[in-house]
Amino acid sequence: MTTTWLSASEMRAWRNFIESVGTLTAALEADLVPFGLTMGDYEVLVRLSESEDQRLRMCDLATSLQLSPSGLTRRLDGLVKAGLVERIASPSDRRVMFAALTPAGHAKLVEAAPDHVASVRKRFLNGLSRAQVQAVGDIFEIVRGNLTACPE
Repeated sequence: MTTTWLSASEMRAWRNFIESVGTLTAALEADLVPFGLTMGDYEVLVRLSESEDQRLRMCDLATSLQLSPSGLTRRLDGLVKAGLVERIASPSDRRVMFAALTPAGHAKLVEAAPDHVASVRKRFLNGLSRAQVQAVGDIFEIVRGNLTACPE
């Protein structure tokens, strides 16, 4: 197998991405600390808030968050303990469990969302033109497709 090395511009793109993503994630995470949330918690609350009846089957939520069933259980444990999410058994199929956003969870999301959006604007979008924002969206849509096409 012959290696096709990265060009200077490809290396620049890759290095800028890899050297930014961890710091960006840590900064966004730190901005949620005053609300008692992690990025993972926030993502759960958002996914549930956007779903029909503000609940999802546990298996569907795990898939959308790219978590194993046990990983989702660990993620939800703190949210359930805090009263932000509840686990609900399906009335029609006892094998199915739902994760549901509670009123307190919705209130926490409403409280945290303005600061989180401001953080995303400040730390990620600031300085980008509309065309660049569109390009970033297009780029990561392709990257996500690459990851879906070859998960390993």
